[in-house]
Amino acid sequence: MAHLARRFALSMSRREPAPDDVAWAHSHLLPTEAQLWDRLIAQDRRHSVAVARRFLLLRPQATREEMAGALLHDVGKLVSGLGTWARVVATVVGPRGERFRRYHDHERIGAELLADAGSAAATRELVRGVGAAAAALGAADDV
Repeated sequence: MAHLARRFALSMSRREPAPDDVAWAHSHLLPTEAQLWDRLIAQDRRHSVAVARRFLLLRPQATREEMAGALLHDVGKLVSGLGTWARVVATVVGPRGERFRRYHDHERIGAELLADAGSAAATRELVRGVGAAAAALGAADDV
């Protein structure tokens, strides 16, 4: 719960990620993946960079595909279309209603978006939370 409270506090800012962070993220993404990442709201892009940097510390041997998975681990949330307050409600009440269900199923949805974007299997697996790097991503995201 503590990580959710911190994440909520950070999500209140709509500040765009720093240009260096955007360039760093793009350096790990295929052009089609970067297009998806660019569609994330500013808060999610800042969060994804922070998670990916922690992921790299935990998994210094990470491949480009794994880094893409770390950066895009929440990309499926695009489909729910929920803002900060609705995400809080969805987290509390669970997958009630279609949009809240999509929010709670963002890993599977994200993997489908990435399949359509031509992402590697390792990227899609990590977004689904499976594979050799999944524990490192979980730890990097649970701060």
